[in-house]
Amino acid sequence: MDFTPEPAQQAVADVVTSVLDRDLSFDALVAGGVTALAVPERLGGDGVGLPEVATALTEIGRHGLISPALATLGLATVPLLDMASDEQQDRYFGGLPNGSILTAALNEPGTALPERPATTFVHSRLSGAKAGVGYAENAEWMIVTTDSAVVVVSPKADGVQLIKTPTSNGSEEYVVTFSDLEVPEEDVLTGASVQRVNQLALAALGAFTAGLVAGALRLTADYVAHRHQFGKPLSTFQTVAAQLAEVYIASRTIDLASTSVIWRLAQGRDADDDLDVLGYWITSQAPPAMQICHHLHGGMGMDITYPMHRYYSTIKDLTRLLGGQSHRLDLVGAQCSST
Repeated sequence: MDFTPEPAQQAVADVVTSVLDRDLSFDALVAGGVTALAVPERLGGDGVGLPEVATALTEIGRHGLISPALATLGLATVPLLDMASDEQQDRYFGGLPNGSILTAALNEPGTALPERPATTFVHSRLSGAKAGVGYAENAEWMIVTTDSAVVVVSPKADGVQLIKTPTSNGSEEYVVTFSDLEVPEEDVLTGASVQRVNQLALAALGAFTAGLVAGALRLTADYVAHRHQFGKPLSTFQTVAAQLAEVYIASRTIDLASTSVIWRLAQGRDADDDLDVLGYWITSQAPPAMQICHHLHGGMGMDITYPMHRYYSTIKDLTRLLGGQSHRLDLVGAQCSST
């Protein structure tokens, strides 16, 4: 497997880095054309695919930006590119170059990325509840997985209720309840499967997490290199170097798992095993890595105005959205027992 980025991926990484180095905001991503990267060329976008979007998410995560970028680019745009018709894409993507927000309602109360959702879609009527839906109030469109179909609805439609819920990083998140909401036929993604939507969502979360851990590692390494104690940089102490090495290993393995998943999905290969490993590795390795980074920062790591807080708190939220370490380990075990 060749881990060298394709020229298009490197170009995307350079663009995102250039934009966020100047202005760490979602508005800057919009102005820099990042939100339009995956929009088909016929709609004024660049028409890139999953690998390039994943690269963008990794770089956004590396900068620790808390924004609608993950929900819009990773959880909504990628599945719509994969499963929506041209006519549907024309409607859903029209506002992306100008900063429209898209999101996805995939989790349900007590269940992370269920393959058999309890949310029902019967006779064009949608009923049920979804949890952990990012930026739902400001979204123009929302992907919803159900027991029999994948549909796209407006969060502002009659029959949709939004209840804001707290997050660790301060981002917007909602419980969304659908009460006999009528969904027109043109908003049903024909042939789409819940499993495929969940696969693409987990792949996007993995790419974003890879960037978060790499960014926290870089931030911490720079800090201990310039922080002196007993007349020496902290980075020269053996214990500090050993702890940084643990974070480096976690960062590289999450990146490896993410890269493998993205490549397999982009090539149309079976990615089930890799996805389960990725989900487990995110929930089991990313939180301890963040704790080490906090520890090496000393009191500075507890300052919520310091960048470390953005990485740590976002990892906490992503771990929760994925169901936690035990749930992810159960999924890995289920794959092993079925072979």
